[in-house]
Amino acid sequence: MPRRARIDASGALHHIICRGIERRKIFRNNTDKDDFVNRLSQVLSETNTPCYAWALLSNHLHLLLRTGNAPIATIMRKVLTGYVVNFNRRHKRYGHLFQNRYKSIICEDDPYLLELTRYIHLNPLRAGVVESLEKLNRYQWSGHAVLIGKIERKWQDTATMLGYLGNSHEEAIEEYARFIEDGVSQDRRPELVGGGLVRSLGGWSEVVSLRRKSRKAISDERILGSSEFVERIITEADQKEKETLRLSAKISGLDSLAKTVS
Repeated sequence: MPRRARIDASGALHHIICRGIERRKIFRNNTDKDDFVNRLSQVLSETNTPCYAWALLSNHLHLLLRTGNAPIATIMRKVLTGYVVNFNRRHKRYGHLFQNRYKSIICEDDPYLLELTRYIHLNPLRAGVVESLEKLNRYQWSGHAVLIGKIERKWQDTATMLGYLGNSHEEAIEEYARFIEDGVSQDRRPELVGGGLVRSLGGWSEVVSLRRKSRKAISDERILGSSEFVERIITEADQKEKETLRLSAKISGLDSLAKTVS
């Protein structure tokens, strides 16, 4: 079955997941992590792409980005390609590093911006990379320590997230810390790592309930959000594709162009 085309739109919120091929490590040491973060910082800054949350683990990574001046596909190609070249050179290896294509899910801001930020920033704790919330507060390879003010990363957007949580900067950080702590006891939240009807509605029970009420919902595995949100994103993507095809049809072929010039 052919892979479906990626969806992007101006201002779209993306949850991106990259995994190592055969679950192998994509970060073997802190030098690798530094290289990735520096590359990510440069590309995001150059393209004015907001990053709200991120976490690097040994064999995978999470990013929560919003489309800025460049498509997310362009952002990821620049970051990943350069990183793989350097990784292979450093570790004297060849071939692919990442498993297939990276996963990119367009997400509705409400409520997923807050929930995904918490989910992503708790990943190192749930994966056992850090042993406690106190150590997570000092973990330098995720955006959590940046949001609570322990580490400074100017390329990470902290104002948007904290703006949801308090009137003053100090109040917002305290509320964010409580929000994170409340999430420690939650499960792994599989509904937050993909799109589709079941995940968008929060589980099969909600799907069954909707069907009992004879209500239909539009869904797409590339999108996490309400039926109305899914419909709007698909409509915008279709319009963008049609516009691209229309412009392409206007461009003359090389043979025709050569005759015109002659």
